[in-house]
Amino acid sequence: MARPVAFVFPGQGSQRIGMLDRVPDAAAARALVADAEDCSGLPLGRLAAEGPVDRLTDTRAAQPLLFIADLLWARAVSQHGIDPVVVAGHSLGEYAALAFSDVLDDLEALSLVCERSRLMADVAEAVGGTMAAVLGMDVDATHAVVDGLDGVWVANENGPGQVVISGTHAGIEHAIGALSAAGARRVVPLEVAGPFHSPLMAPAAEAFGHTLARTTFRQALVPVSQNTGATPTDDADLIRGRLAAQIVSPVGWTAILEAFATKGVEVLVECGPGSVLTGITRRYEGLEGVSADTDGLDRVSEVIG
Repeated sequence: MARPVAFVFPGQGSQRIGMLDRVPDAAAARALVADAEDCSGLPLGRLAAEGPVDRLTDTRAAQPLLFIADLLWARAVSQHGIDPVVVAGHSLGEYAALAFSDVLDDLEALSLVCERSRLMADVAEAVGGTMAAVLGMDVDATHAVVDGLDGVWVANENGPGQVVISGTHAGIEHAIGALSAAGARRVVPLEVAGPFHSPLMAPAAEAFGHTLARTTFRQALVPVSQNTGATPTDDADLIRGRLAAQIVSPVGWTAILEAFATKGVEVLVECGPGSVLTGITRRYEGLEGVSADTDGLDRVSEVIG
């Protein structure tokens, strides 16, 4: 009997040159890339294939390309005879989860992703800021340090010993010293374009909220765990409300993994480039991660049984 499976979708940071090369459905990838180029105004196909890295890392390029890769990998796994009992995406990955679950159709989701990326990039360029990964310190201890500092917030609760903070450059610099002094093993600045998942992104969240309010959301065919609400749901209105808070709220990945375990999930299939989420899963007893992109569809089938 196959083990219960969750599909998980990586977010910004998993982009890389050649990220669409291994996607099984090349025709679908070309069609979605053409649509993404129309809504973004960027040569996304060329950037995905050739870079350069700094252009590919740009939020406006990375987000639509990751959406395409994530969604097509999930469909390839599903066509391999593997059906998830729940889905979730890390930050931007949540949009691929919603498209896979038919909450949004592909072009609706892609349009939202293009607008989201533009708004986030515009605000990030206006306010400045960055992010850093805190290694070897749990989320409560990280909060205890940064909650008393100006211009810095916990942005990602990824799991035991891996927390991400976000804020102004001065705030992050101050926090690096304070966290190191408090016992963090390392605090690593991240190559990101802004202070994502922090209150500094409020102008983007407010503008994007108006777009979400005009968008049709459908009941999910597969329950969705969300960054701002880990309990799986198929309710369209609840999904919309949770999504509206996402840009300025921490990514609650720890809570999502705990919700998966409660639901009886045993295997997380990472649908998208690389194996970032698979690596995080290794810290959780009872959960096994496998990357469709890195390990291949046959390996995914073998792990699930």
